[in-house]
Amino acid sequence: MDPLQLIALVAGSAVIAAAARRTPVPAPLLLVTAGIVAAYVPGVPSYVLDPHVVLPLLLPPLLHMAAVESSYLDLRANARPIGLLSVGYVLFATVVVGYLAYLFIPGLPLTAALVLGAVIAPPDAVAATAIARKLGLPSRMTTILQGESLVNDATAITAFKVALAAAVGEGASWAGGIGEFALASLGGIGIGLVLMVPIHWLRTHLREALLQNTLSLLIPFVAYAAAEQVGASGVLAVVVVGLYLGHRSWQVDFATRLQEAAVWKMVSFILESVVFALIGLQMPYVLKGLGSYGAMEVAGYAVGVFVTVVAVRYLWVFPATFVPRALSKRIREREPDTTWKAPLIVGWAGMRGVVSLAIAFSIPLTLHDGDAFPARNLVLFLTFTTVIGTLVVQGLTLPTLIRLLKLPGRDQYAETLAEAQAQSRASVAAEQRLDELLADDRNALAEPLADRLRTVLERRRNSVWERLGTVNELTGESADHTYQRLSREMIGAEREVFVTLRDERRIDDEMLRTLLRRLDLEEAAAYREDSD
Repeated sequence: MDPLQLIALVAGSAVIAAAARRTPVPAPLLLVTAGIVAAYVPGVPSYVLDPHVVLPLLLPPLLHMAAVESSYLDLRANARPIGLLSVGYVLFATVVVGYLAYLFIPGLPLTAALVLGAVIAPPDAVAATAIARKLGLPSRMTTILQGESLVNDATAITAFKVALAAAVGEGASWAGGIGEFALASLGGIGIGLVLMVPIHWLRTHLREALLQNTLSLLIPFVAYAAAEQVGASGVLAVVVVGLYLGHRSWQVDFATRLQEAAVWKMVSFILESVVFALIGLQMPYVLKGLGSYGAMEVAGYAVGVFVTVVAVRYLWVFPATFVPRALSKRIREREPDTTWKAPLIVGWAGMRGVVSLAIAFSIPLTLHDGDAFPARNLVLFLTFTTVIGTLVVQGLTLPTLIRLLKLPGRDQYAETLAEAQAQSRASVAAEQRLDELLADDRNALAEPLADRLRTVLERRRNSVWERLGTVNELTGESADHTYQRLSREMIGAEREVFVTLRDERRIDDEMLRTLLRRLDLEEAAAYREDSD
């Protein structure tokens, strides 16, 4: 891929992803569709997915971002359902989907069928997070889907390696497979545990925000490479480090947090956009490799595998939801009651993504004896159609399913009330600390300045409560939103004056940048960004 092709890919993906924000269609679906259409436009270059690029270069930052934004406490509270999905379901799907594919696809060896099962077993981290965020699913359901997608790639990659070893003739036993899984999982977790504390220590002791953010960008690649170097799971190493850093992010200084949030938001936006566009752009390459297979024949296989994948997920999700609760009183007491609606949504939200395609493209062309890998192109095609099918069919119908089931979304009032109560407690502590400081003669401060500190504190305390109050009948705004809007208008007026003074050569550009930065910080303090 030359530089112009790369620029075109990134720019086109970003434009489509930005356009998707103005539509009810989730960005992943629009990007995949646009990629398929673009692949057949004359003049569009061929973009072939390289697993040596996707797995070590694209997957770590995406997983790191998802892990940092996840809640360690929520994941720990839901460890049982997450473990059943991320480990139990992936292994179950690998075996069942693979064996059923072996039964209904003539000429497909069992070893190659198990490779296919491992490839399409894991729902995708990027797809699950993007879809769940767009739809506003209940918080516990979102946590379970995110937690599953963070860990299941490691399970699938390990299962793939074991199945591939058997397929190419290296020989694989149950004991060997269990040993490799233990090494990958325990080793990946161990590498993450070893790295997380020194990395966090380094982040808290670097004094330059630019250096801290440079380190932040390197962290997922370092964790992934360190684990893969010893044969452990790089995925789990990245997830462990990301969860720890996210849980401890409050210990990093504010400048780093502000810059880091902006940098990673941009990186995540670009990578997610490119990843989904690349999925669609693979269509010509995958179809070209089918060779002697007839169109109707492979279409039937594709539909069969897609239906099998969806059905097998439900075969696991419903029993995994209700059987443990029926058998264990402790589970019933510790976990909230659930209905059939929750597993129905979780089962339908199992979209596959770029990881499955990347793993499929890493299947070797030949076996150890030099023969061609059996049905490799068919495995690639079935992986591609399963990814597209889950993204389009399930992704497009998931919002409708949620509406039909009348699934309650996030309780915005309860969340705002909890935020207001937390802010109130913090403000009381801050006010007490201010009184203690002002009582010390070394902190003597003119009364207007002391009053200003108290006013800022009072404003912060009241702002959240005001969002729970009455709404302006003319504008539909709460008092807090009106305050934010007026504050931005005032700052905008100041900004125009500063620019005019610069243009009149009464201040220079360096002073302009200093004044504008001060206004930017004040505007950031007054502006409460929407949750999306």
